[in-house]
Amino acid sequence: MKILVINCGSSSIKFKLFEMPEEKVVSFGIVEKIGEEISIFKYFGKVNFENKLKINNHQEGLQLIAKTLLENEIKDIEEIKGIGHRVVHGGEGFDKSVRIDEEVIKKIEQHIYLAPLHNPHNLSGIKGCMEIFPKSIQVASFDTAFHTTMPEVSYLYAIPYNFYQKYKIRRYGFHGTSHRYVARRTAEIMGKGKYEINVITCHLGNGCSITAVKNGKSYDTSMGLTPLEGLIMGTRSGDIDPGVILYFIEGLNLKPSEISDILNKKSGLLGISEVSNDFRNLLPLYNKNERVKLAIDMFCYRLKKYIGSYMAVLGNVDAITFTGGIGENVPLVREKSLNNMEIFGIKIDKEKNQKIVGKEGEISSEDSKVKIFVIPTNEELRIAFDTYQIVLNSTP
Repeated sequence: MKILVINCGSSSIKFKLFEMPEEKVVSFGIVEKIGEEISIFKYFGKVNFENKLKINNHQEGLQLIAKTLLENEIKDIEEIKGIGHRVVHGGEGFDKSVRIDEEVIKKIEQHIYLAPLHNPHNLSGIKGCMEIFPKSIQVASFDTAFHTTMPEVSYLYAIPYNFYQKYKIRRYGFHGTSHRYVARRTAEIMGKGKYEINVITCHLGNGCSITAVKNGKSYDTSMGLTPLEGLIMGTRSGDIDPGVILYFIEGLNLKPSEISDILNKKSGLLGISEVSNDFRNLLPLYNKNERVKLAIDMFCYRLKKYIGSYMAVLGNVDAITFTGGIGENVPLVREKSLNNMEIFGIKIDKEKNQKIVGKEGEISSEDSKVKIFVIPTNEELRIAFDTYQIVLNSTP
């Protein structure tokens, strides 16, 4: 059965076509710079190519993807039985992937105020695919779903309770599909059932989050109402004193849009280093540029604080797992964030750590009580699997 996974961003569409249940990748690619003068279409399948052309909107991008799949991978559009969509914010209403209908679309629309940079584009992908692939079953997979198991002590903010009751202001968490995938894979590697493991999962990319997984379920996570809270990220500040925002408003007369721009797009690694938000550009300068070194050291320090706090929350921890572009490919971050934590039973093997780059492997010492893993995330496969299951259950 062919399952297509779609991830619509503000100016991009990532896609991957699977043959399920074999988990075979048939083709994949990305449409970038949608709406700009020159857009880019990269495709990898029976043929590989990169084209530059004008793509005005997401609908045109989806039509191009469908046309290319028909020319190279499938004979009929109806061969694609299901389409799984990444949706960033599902609020409290969705604890798992669901088949999309008008009611689901309404609920996604209702949560646009919580994810204004993401949900509208996710909806564009859904509505576009409903038109282009009318016979395919459409499925929504929510970033927030895995975190719906968090208890009140984890997800409530210490502000007047009325704000939660009336406006649902609370911690929701994100990267749930990734955290769930690596938590399940960690349990599998350790020979444990998926609900028999306590693991701290570290998703480190341009966006970063960390989750305390207790008995296979999300118990606490670093991102909050929005993806701005928590760890230091590429361009996002992560945790700051809310008083800073008040000072921005009252002392510097900044507008909300200006503050959002500063905290979301100009802070984090970029804000401190004033060089780049990309570790690939920062690492070569680590011992040459003081501000770059400071940015990376702050990044690792914040991560270490969260690991320590989640060790306390979970009590008994089986493993710590790193994933995401930084987590999978930057040994320096893994080493610095776990250095001198032997008192917690965490001992990293520095030699193993250097060798495991961009691949799965264990990097803990033989005598480490807590196992340490690097596991490349595979959110698309997780979404494809959920979509496949829903299609099976929907077929008479």
